[in-house]
Amino acid sequence: MFQTRITELLGIEHPILAGPMGPKISELELVAAVSNAGGLGILPAVEYRHPDELREAIKELKRMTDKPFAVNVTLVPFYTEIGFDKWFAAAINEGVKIIETSARSPEPYMKLLKEANVKVIHRATRTKDIVTAEQAGVDAITILGIEAGGLPGIEDVTSMVRIPIAKDTVSIPVIAGGGISDARGFVAALALGAEGVLMGTRFMLSKECKIHPEIRKRLIDCQENETILTGRPFKYISRVIKSPLTQKILEMEQKGATWEEVYPQMEGKFNLKKGDPENTIISTGQVIGLIHDVPSVREIIDSIINKAKEIIENLSSIMTT
Repeated sequence: MFQTRITELLGIEHPILAGPMGPKISELELVAAVSNAGGLGILPAVEYRHPDELREAIKELKRMTDKPFAVNVTLVPFYTEIGFDKWFAAAINEGVKIIETSARSPEPYMKLLKEANVKVIHRATRTKDIVTAEQAGVDAITILGIEAGGLPGIEDVTSMVRIPIAKDTVSIPVIAGGGISDARGFVAALALGAEGVLMGTRFMLSKECKIHPEIRKRLIDCQENETILTGRPFKYISRVIKSPLTQKILEMEQKGATWEEVYPQMEGKFNLKKGDPENTIISTGQVIGLIHDVPSVREIIDSIINKAKEIIENLSSIMTT
C-alpha cells in the first residue's frame, strides 16, 4: 500500500489517476473501472455539451461505482459558449466531490467549488501556473512533462525536471503526469517528490477502453520515437502519433499556414472508434514505446502497486552503510 496526501485527500486506495481523454475515450466504463480498482477515474465534462447530459452521465457512473471519481472541466475558449459554471453546477448538484480543472486558472470558480466542499485538482504544464493555482486555493496540482500525450504545454521540459521543481515550489500535493505507465515510472515519480501519478496512454490500452482494433494495433506497434508535436505556431501543442495526416499538418505549420488553413485538415479526425490509423489523429505520450499489451484496468493498477513494492525492496537491498 502506498498512502500519501493524495490518497487521503481523495479517499482512494492507490495514488493513481486516469487522465481524462477524448473524444469518446474516457467513457463511463473506463472511468468506473479505474475507480473500482482503487484509483481515481476522471470524467471529461467536454464530452457532454449540455449540462443535463453531464448530470445523466454522472448518475450512470454512480450506478457503476461507489468509489470516488472526479469530473474534469477544461477551461479553454472553445467551450466558453457552454458556460463553465453550468458544468461545475451540474457536477456539484449530482454530489461530485472532486473536480479537476485544466488549461486556465480555476480562480474565478474557486468560491463556487469551495462553498460546495469540493476538492479541486488543477492540471498544468508550467511552474508559474501551479503557483497561481495554489494561490487560488486548489487542493492539489498535477504537473505534466513534455513527454505527455494530448496537450503537454508550450515549454519543452521533461517530467524528470518538472516534478521536483513542482515539489520544491508548492506546498500542496503534487501529482506527476507524462512518461509514466508502469511501476518503474510510478516509483520514479514518488522519488522525485510526487504523491500520485496521472496516466492516460497506459489506460488507453486497457480492455475497458473501447477504441477500434486497428487503432489499438497501431498503438501497440508504436515506438517511443513515433510521436510528433503539432500546433506549436498556435501555442496549442499536441503530441500525436506520426502518420501521413499528422506529418502533413506539421509541414503546413512549418510553412506558415494559418489556423484557418490547418484546422480543416484536423476536423473530424480524432475519432478513435473508426479503424483508419493513417487518417486519424491519435494523441499519445512517448511512453507508448513501453506498452505492448492490453490488460484490464485492475491488472494495470495491481501490477504497478505490486511491482513498485518489489522495486523499492530491491533498491533497499543495494544500499550499504
